Amino acid sequence: MALNSARSCPSCHDPMERLVLPGVYTGDVEIDACFACHGFWFDHLESMKLAPRAIALLFKAMHRHENAPRQPLSERLHCPQCRGALVQGFDVVRSGRYITHRCPQQHGRFSTFASFMIEKGFVRQLTRPEIADIAAKVGVIHCSSCGAPVDLRREDACSHCRSALSLLDPQAVEKAVQRLGTAASSGPMPPTVVADALVAMAREQSRLTRERPALAGRSLGVAGAVMSLDLMSVGLRLVGRLLDD
Repeated sequence: MALNSARSCPSCHDPMERLVLPGVYTGDVEIDACFACHGFWFDHLESMKLAPRAIALLFKAMHRHENAPRQPLSERLHCPQCRGALVQGFDVVRSGRYITHRCPQQHGRFSTFASFMIEKGFVRQLTRPEIADIAAKVGVIHCSSCGAPVDLRREDACSHCRSALSLLDPQAVEKAVQRLGTAASSGPMPPTVVADALVAMAREQSRLTRERPALAGRSLGVAGAVMSLDLMSVGLRLVGRLLDD
């Protein structure tokens, strides 16, 4: 369920969308989302209170905004409560390393979609055959954690933040979505699927750019469009069929 929110996004400062989600203990949990910046604001310890069903509902919300234009995060992020600067750091979980942006006054933290997926264990690292196939077909992608370009022909991790190349894992997502009664089966993915999805999304973005002049400059042909895509977006598309009612 979505409600209007008076809080502004820590990055772009536009009003965020408030999402009311089921909690793991009692009552609902209200979080704020900016789909333009692809991020969530969690009050202190709020992400720990989300029930499994809430995670699946967040997948659905992300999927609905899959094609929304993504704007880069500001160099300085601010707490929507005290307006103080957020402090960037890193957390490490079994599924990988992700960037955090926390308020020093413990009002909460801003988490990108990619970081939230890593935190909750819904990602997996790319296999070497997948990396080789993407390098051959695409070459350069953007890091899902920090947005920096990653040249897969020369490196197999982000040289800026050292995050591993992670993909939203259809099998892990399926387990969450099945809690909502969806019975789809994603099955194993061949190594060519990720690169093929990147190329298809790049072509689609290139077409939209030609049809909508307002997008001019955001991508230049297929190669330029690929540069604006990250693996988390590709993973979300690959599991999209699991999220449809």
